[in-house]
Amino acid sequence: MKRGYRQLVDEAEAEIVTLPVEEAMALTGDEDVVFVDLRDIRELERQGRMPGAVHAPRGMLEFWIDPDSPYHRAVFAEPKRFVFFCAAGWRSALATKTAQDMGLENVAHIEGGFGAWTAAGGATEVAERKA
Repeated sequence: MKRGYRQLVDEAEAEIVTLPVEEAMALTGDEDVVFVDLRDIRELERQGRMPGAVHAPRGMLEFWIDPDSPYHRAVFAEPKRFVFFCAAGWRSALATKTAQDMGLENVAHIEGGFGAWTAAGGATEVAERKA
């Protein structure tokens, strides 16, 4: 193996903005900030979700960001700040780097992810199970 996950995450973190959880929490309620939850739907159902966060499964992110994709989501074309998070911060580091490489200009991720968010007392809600 030439480059493992840890090296990829470290390389991404060297080029992106990483927000301590307290700084991310201070952004809640800001209409110019979109929190993007990259976790799998099963994780949301087990662990809950951040109120108001957009759910964008990691496997679809590039397709949802690209305005030329048939799967494009309009939220990613808005002039907002995007704060990505996953369970522990690894997927979100890679996703933030990808989003930045794709041209989103104001992106960051939460250090420690949803785990850090809940440990710090961040607001959560039960995720409704999809039928």
